[in-house]
Amino acid sequence: MIVNRPLKEAGNDDTICSRRAFFNVAGQSVGLVFGTCFAPLAVLPIGCSRSAISVPSVAPDLIIGQRGLADGRFHKPRAIAIDASDTLYVVDKTGRIQKFDNEGKFILGWRTPAIDSGKPTGLGIDTDGSIMVADTHYYRYLFYTPSGDLIDERTIGGTNGPDPGQFAFVTDIARTAGGEYYCGEYGEFDRIHKYTSDGRYMDRLGEHGDGPLQFSRPQSLAIDHEGFLWVADSCNHRIQVIDWRESKPRSIAIFGKQGTELGQFQYPYGMVFAKDGTIIVSEFGNHRVQHLDRECKPLASWGLAGNLPGELNQPWAAAVDSKNRVYVVDSGNNRVQRFHF
Repeated sequence: MIVNRPLKEAGNDDTICSRRAFFNVAGQSVGLVFGTCFAPLAVLPIGCSRSAISVPSVAPDLIIGQRGLADGRFHKPRAIAIDASDTLYVVDKTGRIQKFDNEGKFILGWRTPAIDSGKPTGLGIDTDGSIMVADTHYYRYLFYTPSGDLIDERTIGGTNGPDPGQFAFVTDIARTAGGEYYCGEYGEFDRIHKYTSDGRYMDRLGEHGDGPLQFSRPQSLAIDHEGFLWVADSCNHRIQVIDWRESKPRSIAIFGKQGTELGQFQYPYGMVFAKDGTIIVSEFGNHRVQHLDRECKPLASWGLAGNLPGELNQPWAAAVDSKNRVYVVDSGNNRVQRFHF
């Protein structure tokens, strides 16, 4: 069931969309609908032969965490990042960033400086191995060493507002091969900002809307091998591809629309490239993950609303390690699941 309801105000971590958007009713009613359509980890071919489909394992080979506040447990995890050594970093709704080895063993954890106004919703790994955190409701991007030490001088933003260097609610950060940072925001302003390698403001693009170079909660950002910016335009239920390598941004492609069919999306909150350049998209609203080619044609889909192994409940994010294993932030089930293609 889909309903139209007012936007929750600033500071509420459960805000889904920005203004004028439709809201998914989180929980069982949606899950029951989708549960009749998708078997756990099912491969559903559309427009291609079964031999061309990438088949994931029949079940996750690793499940990390359960509900709780102790080390190694989660309360609604929101984002994940994996470094070059396949070490995992996961942030949850308590503002904790927890570090795990590639077998899910807890290593250490720390908290962001403040959480009263809200908690982070994005993580990334910088080229030097530092951890980049979208401190959403404090309008800033934080940088940490792998041991959890805040690199205060590298903070980007921190002030709410419309002017250069200011943000609304920040979502995700990605770094180009040339060293520039792309920084997303939603809420009062749905935009993407560009910063230099040393954290100086350069430019910004976008506004609230559903046209090219317009956004409704650009929740996840990724850079491909050509330097194009891919944006999970979450509340527009689509993915935009943008060429911003020169001074003027240019729309390259727009993929998807709202729906439950393969190649369609329902609140795509997470997006990451696999090692072969294909795309993994986690859908908050469809309780599934899709594997897509470079033109967003479906290769595979897995997920079913539920809490058994292989089932998902409002997955927020995904990441891929050096062995092409997919880690899914199964937020509503307070865990991370790992799957093979």
